[in-house]
Amino acid sequence: MHARTPFAALAAALLLAGCATPAAKNARIPDGTRADLALLETTDLHANVLSYDYDRLRDDPTLGFERVATLIRQARAQFPNTLLFDDGDTLQGTALADYQALAKPLGCDEEAAIYRAMDALGYDGGTIGNHEFNYGLAFLSQATGTPMDVPGATPRRCAGPHYPLVLSNVFGASDGKPLYAPYHVVARTFTAYAPDGSKLEVPLKIGILGFTPPPIMDWDHRNLAGKVTVEGVVEAAERYLSELRAQGVDLVVAISHGGLDAAPYTPGMENANWHLAGVPGIDAILLGHSHDVFPNPDPASRFARMPEVDNARGFVRGVPAVMGGFFGKDLGVIKLALARRDGRWVVDEAATHSEVRPICARERACVAPDPAIAPLVAAAHRATIAYVQTPIGRSDFRMSTYFADVGDVSALAAVAAAERAYAEDWIARDHADLKGIPVLAAASAFKTGFGGPGDYTDVPAGPLSIRSAADLYLYPNTLAVVKLDGAGVEAWLEKSAERFNRIDPAKTEPQPLIDRRVPGYNFDVLFGDLDYAIDVTRPAGRRIVALRWRGKPVDPAQPFLVVTNNYRASGGGRFPGLDGANIVLSAPDTNRQALIGWIRAHGTLRRADLPARPWRFARVATAGPVTFASAADKADVARAAGLAGVRQLADHGDGTATYAIDLAR
Repeated sequence: MHARTPFAALAAALLLAGCATPAAKNARIPDGTRADLALLETTDLHANVLSYDYDRLRDDPTLGFERVATLIRQARAQFPNTLLFDDGDTLQGTALADYQALAKPLGCDEEAAIYRAMDALGYDGGTIGNHEFNYGLAFLSQATGTPMDVPGATPRRCAGPHYPLVLSNVFGASDGKPLYAPYHVVARTFTAYAPDGSKLEVPLKIGILGFTPPPIMDWDHRNLAGKVTVEGVVEAAERYLSELRAQGVDLVVAISHGGLDAAPYTPGMENANWHLAGVPGIDAILLGHSHDVFPNPDPASRFARMPEVDNARGFVRGVPAVMGGFFGKDLGVIKLALARRDGRWVVDEAATHSEVRPICARERACVAPDPAIAPLVAAAHRATIAYVQTPIGRSDFRMSTYFADVGDVSALAAVAAAERAYAEDWIARDHADLKGIPVLAAASAFKTGFGGPGDYTDVPAGPLSIRSAADLYLYPNTLAVVKLDGAGVEAWLEKSAERFNRIDPAKTEPQPLIDRRVPGYNFDVLFGDLDYAIDVTRPAGRRIVALRWRGKPVDPAQPFLVVTNNYRASGGGRFPGLDGANIVLSAPDTNRQALIGWIRAHGTLRRADLPARPWRFARVATAGPVTFASAADKADVARAAGLAGVRQLADHGDGTATYAIDLAR
């Protein structure tokens, strides 16, 4: 006869006392019992704690966690059973985040402002997005309260969020161990109803897995190479699902920082959740990363055309899923209808659905902020405002991205000039072997209206401050220089020109110029004695014409150095020839730091002192209008930038407008 373990003895005692274990309680739940469980999701908050725009130093009621908090409390009042999860890209994205990571780094005992706010709502779990890695592993391990046995990371436990973080597909390079816990079990008691209508309190164990996009190894190569390894989302799920199921969980929720892509699967896939939904054993998926909503009520949404996707009820290959927007604009909700069958809980698909709840039901009709949030971050908020107002210089012209897609380079030229000056100084100081090679600089518009009429860079003439530089250069990328040839330069520009739809000159109906599937930050403009035309009547890949450097056709074999950022140089955006192999400089400084230093050194920026617009559209007369969208009533900005062929066609009444451009001018 075997001696009882202490645990077995305790369990026996509890049973004798009439206190059944969770397993025993579950065994007594009659078949036919039903329960509704609401999974609430935030994603891509990007440190937007408050409804505030640090670039413009003004309130912005259309975003902010403090308003999502109101939706969370409303959902909890509506649904008796709820769990709250975050899908990542939480720590980075605003001047507040940069202040706490770069300008005045947090101490080990200080919790990041976004986590302080989230803790007030009591999250049940979360995962790590790709942008969490932007500040490096030392900051990440400290800010998330997670000791990491990797070079440069924090080996001690610091203040972090009060909820468990899971990450199933990133491992230490030296020991192969997961960087974070690969899964977690949330155990709760929920309200259910027996077949006779009587109310029951039932235990539920929900297992959570977490995933980040595998391309982090390209996007943050400088921070991660040699320190961590990444596994494909599907492979990581298969690795841990059986282990998690062995914990006796009733449901498994995948918190996956990625979107949906039905293309053939590869382990390096950025948005692999269509394939993740096909892995047996996953009961629900929380999506993110794409800065979109799913289900999406727009009939033109790409989700509406995706195979095995129910864009009305929020199912992906039979698995309920939701993507709750970005910047604190929305709350994702999956109402899981659970039924007891054959002694276990199953999802009743017919009674289950997903939805995305916006903080603004319509323009100027936004929910009030939760009053508990602002006081928690008041000191950090004030310090950030003081920080971003630090003067760095002046400008005698306006720099904006309202018309960056059609040729206004006012917001890009200063960035490119600063990048080029940084690289040329580095070459002169440390790399005589690279002297004489032409230096180009790549810059793109980060704000092109994706987030609404306020989502544009707009720096007025006059004093410049750190917030001006943050408006001009949004991300904490570090500066990088790649070496390539003239053919590589042309391939880079061809990839950028995919931002445009192909235009048929003979069509009389309006034709949209911009392919919204290509983000604005992938439309790079290359400065540095270069000039070229983009012929949008040609197919993608054959649009760059009259490519010249200093007035002469570019020789495909001619060497060039191109200054860019670590994201692009390491493969971000999948530009041809850029995979990290041809990087000749990985600078310790951010592109924004280079910009701030350059502005300070110049004092006053004058339009005439900056590089001229290097590109233009190849002239073509079209039978009908060629259209694009921007903020309303900005035609004067286009004229000031020398874009004479731009006119506003229609004001939509929501701060946006449709414009037309005459490609023949």
